[in-house]
Amino acid sequence: MARKKLDRKSMKKLLIMWIGLTVFGAIAVFAIIMVVVNASKRKEAATLMTPTLPSAGDVAAQGVLPTATVAGAEGEAVDGEQTTPGSPIELGGQVPGFIANPEVMERAGMTWVKYQIKWNPTVAAADANTLIQQGHTAGFKVLLSISGDSYPTSIDFTAFTTYLQQVAAYKPDAIEIWNEMNLDREWPQGQISGESYVTNMLAPAYNVIKAASPDTMVITGALAPTGANIEGAVMSDDLYIPQMAAAGAASYADCIGVHHNAGTTSPTVRTGHVSDGGDGHYSWYFLPTIEVYYNGMGHALPICLTEFGYLTPDGIAEPLPEIFAWGANTTVAQQAQWLAEGVNIAEELGYVDLVIIWNVDFTNWGENDPFKGYAILRPDGSCPACDTLAAEMAN
Repeated sequence: MARKKLDRKSMKKLLIMWIGLTVFGAIAVFAIIMVVVNASKRKEAATLMTPTLPSAGDVAAQGVLPTATVAGAEGEAVDGEQTTPGSPIELGGQVPGFIANPEVMERAGMTWVKYQIKWNPTVAAADANTLIQQGHTAGFKVLLSISGDSYPTSIDFTAFTTYLQQVAAYKPDAIEIWNEMNLDREWPQGQISGESYVTNMLAPAYNVIKAASPDTMVITGALAPTGANIEGAVMSDDLYIPQMAAAGAASYADCIGVHHNAGTTSPTVRTGHVSDGGDGHYSWYFLPTIEVYYNGMGHALPICLTEFGYLTPDGIAEPLPEIFAWGANTTVAQQAQWLAEGVNIAEELGYVDLVIIWNVDFTNWGENDPFKGYAILRPDGSCPACDTLAAEMAN
């Protein structure tokens, strides 16, 4: 059979199609090559950007904890736990029963206000509502730290639970259940026990609070950081916290309350406190204290620093009470710097949810309560810590 000869017009069409297919093929091959090359570059860049972290032994030997290495690389499992360094935290400040300087708090980047209530069976829950409404009206979330009278001989747990149920109905944003209950100043002598606290107070409190206000955060009472153990009168927090954990505290709280308010060093270090006799006890230092609580609770709950502050007598005419002499050499500039550094570390840890600065503007100055020395609003009206904290919260 004779082949049909293509005419000129058909040959031209075929030529155009062949050129088009050739160009398309070349483009496709180029695109595939670029995808492979870029993927390789991204992998190389990710490898270069992953930090090499020092070991815990290296950090302890140097006595310094670099803030960028406190919790491992993002997403890295630490002791089987996923952490997220750089997680945003919330900041607040404690006030003396009323908000006198909201502009100072806002300037520092605070969104929470903390009030402390001293409860006994005669205290009305409506008084707590006044504080809650005051805080909310000023635009702050409200943390109520509720404890009892000093040196109690007994605690009416049933009455206290009923009171918390009534307070929770007013919808505070968080309630801290008691305060420094490892001391006989706050808990009946001879009855100090993490198990007693969880069984008699924390668990019943959690249940009634969540029933009345599911969104209210329940924070365990922060202990007094101490290395002392005096039978019946004082228990060190590193012994008390494991007792709480064994009693099931993680099932009855949203956060672990922690205090750090006796420091004389940057929170980035683990040595150097003026009262440190050489054993480097954790209670003098910021991060070691946090570690005692987080590790002691088996990493089951995040941390809430419900008191974080540095005492300085700078700009105060009255002499510093002798029992607080350890704070004599801390300056206002150091207070401002160290508070910001502590917030930075808390963010990097990835398991701290809330930091409450102790304090905003207290004016007490007595033998046992030089609270004015902790205030970030100084007697001359300045607030250096407002600027350092605001800069840190803006990062």
